[in-house]
Amino acid sequence: MQISTDCWKAARDADRPSREEWLAAKRAEEQQAAADWAQQFGMPPLEGPERAIPWGERCRHQLMTAAYTALVTEGTWDEADWASLEDKARPITRAGWWIDQRDADGTDLPELLDAAGADDRGTENPF
Repeated sequence: MQISTDCWKAARDADRPSREEWLAAKRAEEQQAAADWAQQFGMPPLEGPERAIPWGERCRHQLMTAAYTALVTEGTWDEADWASLEDKARPITRAGWWIDQRDADGTDLPELLDAAGADDRGTENPF
């Protein structure tokens, strides 16, 4: 039996609230995981537009987690190597930088951090 386009669209649109609720719950879960991770590992708050900060936090968490898996868990790095990488990541506080790297492979993170510019790094003294 073939479903008409109108029926398909009506069924799709009827399902929209549940998809939106699911997406909102998924984003809230990811946001909480990113916040817990940032606090646990001493990552500083990100800077940028209000809407970009939560997205940047999720991107930072996902990229750092992917990098840990690729470099330490599955790779040859030890915890000292990882601690050095975390130290390089902490000064990158521009949310947009993390968003821009959201599709990067975890193994590329060391090179990406080395290439980050001064505009991507926060300042300890805002004056």
